[in-house]
Amino acid sequence: MQDETQRLSRCLSAGSLPSNSGSVEADGLAEDGLAEDSGEEDRIRGSLRFSLFYDQLRSRLVVTVLGAQRLPTRDFSCSVDPFVHVRLLRAVPGEEDGEGAADEAACCVLHEWRSRLVKGCSSPAFGDEFSCTLAKDEVPSVTVRMEVRDFDRYSRHGVLGEIRAPLDGLDISYPLEVTEDLAAPRKQDQVGKVLLSLRYLPISQRLEVGLLKVRAFCRQVANDKALYARICVVCNRRKLQHQSTSLRTRWDVTVFNETVTFTLPDQPVRECAVTVSVYEVAAGRKSSRRLVGQAALGKAWGSEDEHWRLMMRSLRQTVARWHPLYI
Repeated sequence: MQDETQRLSRCLSAGSLPSNSGSVEADGLAEDGLAEDSGEEDRIRGSLRFSLFYDQLRSRLVVTVLGAQRLPTRDFSCSVDPFVHVRLLRAVPGEEDGEGAADEAACCVLHEWRSRLVKGCSSPAFGDEFSCTLAKDEVPSVTVRMEVRDFDRYSRHGVLGEIRAPLDGLDISYPLEVTEDLAAPRKQDQVGKVLLSLRYLPISQRLEVGLLKVRAFCRQVANDKALYARICVVCNRRKLQHQSTSLRTRWDVTVFNETVTFTLPDQPVRECAVTVSVYEVAAGRKSSRRLVGQAALGKAWGSEDEHWRLMMRSLRQTVARWHPLYI
C-alpha cells in the first residue's frame, strides 16, 4: 500500500496542488527594474520537478529542486542558462491603513535560496536540496514560490515561469514528488510598505523623491543587517536616472528621511514614473545584496498613480503617502 502511495505521489499533475488565485498585475517588477509587458503567456512553457517533505521529528521543511523539462530558449541564441530561485512565503495578518481600510493580503519571506546554474540546457537536472527549521503550526500558512530564471551576466535575469505550492492541505509527512507546468509570473506578493514623499518644482524642472520610512514584514529583525534603496526615474519604460540612499541599520520600521533630486529638462513629468527598490546587505562589511521589495508610482501604475496626480495638483508642496512593497 505504501509503495502504491509513493507511486501516485510521483505522478501528481499540476492540478494536484491547491490553486492560489489572486489579483493579476498588468505590470510587474523584476529584480533590478521594470519587467516587460507580460502579455506573453503563450510563450510560457516547460515544467518543473520538485519534492516537498516536512520532518516532524526535527521540525524541518525540505525543498528539493530536481529538474526542469522543455524550457523555452532565447530567440537570438537558441540556448538557455536556467536556475531556480526559491522563496518561502508566510502569510501575515492584514493591517489597517491610516484611513481605516484593510490592506491587501501580505506575506513575509522566511527563507530564499538559489539552485545551481546549468548552462546551455533546456531540460536541466538540478538535484539541489534546501532545508530550514519551521514550526509545525506555521506549515499551513507557508507557500513555496519557485521561479525558473534564465541567467544573464550583463542584464537582469529573465523569468521563464513560476510555480506556487501552498503547503496547506498537502500531505508532506513523506517526501512528495511533484511535476508541474510553469505558469506566467504575474502575481506580486506584498512584503512590506514604504513611506515616500514627492515634490515637483516646475520652473527648475526638478523632481524630489523622499524616502522616509521602510517597513518590511519579517519574522525577526537582525540588527546586523542594513537597508538602502535605489530610486529610478522611468519614462516610456526606459530608465533615465537613478540614485541610491545611504545605508541604515534594519529595524521593524527603518527610518531614512532622505531626499534625492532628479532634473528632468527633456521629459514631461506627467509621462514619468518612479521605482524604489529596497535592498538588504550585511552591515559593516561587503556582501551581496538581497532584494527586499519594490514599489512603483506614477503613470501606468494603476492605483499608485493617485499619489502622482496629487503631486501635480500641489506643485512646490511635499506630498507623502505609504506604498506597498512587492516582490
